[in-house]
Amino acid sequence: MTTLTGVEIRPLVIPDSLDAPDAGDFAEMVRVRNLIYREISGHDDHRISADELLPHYRPTEYQTRLAWVIVDDGAIVGRIGIDIPHEEGSKAAFWLIELLRATWSRGIGSAAYELVEKTAREHGRTVLQSWAEHPQAPGPRLAPPTGFGDIPEDHVARFYLRHGYKLEQVERNSAFDLTASFDEVERLLSEARAASPDYRVVQWFAPTPPEYVAGYAWMKSRMSTDAPAAALEFDEETWDAARIAEHDGRYTSTGRTIQVTAAQHIETGELCAFNELVIGKDRTEASHQEDTLVLKEHRGHKLGTLVKCAGLLSWREVAPASTRVMTYNAEENRPMLDINEAIGFAPIAYEGAWKKVLDD
Repeated sequence: MTTLTGVEIRPLVIPDSLDAPDAGDFAEMVRVRNLIYREISGHDDHRISADELLPHYRPTEYQTRLAWVIVDDGAIVGRIGIDIPHEEGSKAAFWLIELLRATWSRGIGSAAYELVEKTAREHGRTVLQSWAEHPQAPGPRLAPPTGFGDIPEDHVARFYLRHGYKLEQVERNSAFDLTASFDEVERLLSEARAASPDYRVVQWFAPTPPEYVAGYAWMKSRMSTDAPAAALEFDEETWDAARIAEHDGRYTSTGRTIQVTAAQHIETGELCAFNELVIGKDRTEASHQEDTLVLKEHRGHKLGTLVKCAGLLSWREVAPASTRVMTYNAEENRPMLDINEAIGFAPIAYEGAWKKVLDD
């Protein structure tokens, strides 16, 4: 409970299903979440339905996900979330606070942040990290220590700064127009195939076929160590068949589709690059490109281009009514941005990655 008149912060009940008697807060939280993202970005391509988001709140052995709703005069106006990884020795906590714009500048966000920091300390966490989109605006700008990208010093940035955070990285949100010509994608795919004769493309939809589980798990574990992270702190993750099954089930249990396009080394059978494309039950909504990685020891063969282009070309059959693909990349990840730009991804927004280290 906060000391603000009429404002309550209460734990979010995670229902067994959306038909359950206690599902009201969860359904309303998702509706408000979608409104907030529309306010920030000006579009609905971050929208998700309540039933599709629900599996992502189920308890897992890999992290603790804590969540609260923010209630103002009886109406849910925002949410708080904290993820606590279970990796041994982890010091990190990842959090978000999201509020409808009409409630800003009343101290609600700061009251919510008090809960974030208190909870992080209770779980022994000293490295707090958070991401937020910063729409373009006039005025002063902030740049991270990486020297790549910048964001406006907007209302949200000032909130982070006021609470002791440092901007560590800027991420670019890009989109690819699925309704435009694919001629360049086809040309780049042909070029990538010619540059990688020792590799072949393999594809699957979740659930992951048994023959690809071990290789996919290894590549997913490398996402935590091989992707550019600036001064952000990520624990090295261990992935196995059980974790892949849990990951896949979060999508398949509600009818979402995830396609994995991978590069396989022909001689050894090793999977060494991959790209994920995801869409919800509504195949007319935006698609999302999630993880993409080329293992360090296999770089230099255009495998990033290979898996991205092969994935996009096949995606036309999977979701022909989807109009664009959204993706995120660190601004300092120039090799991957070069690939995206060549394919036709164009920047549409920028996120700041923020970090604070608490006193022990």
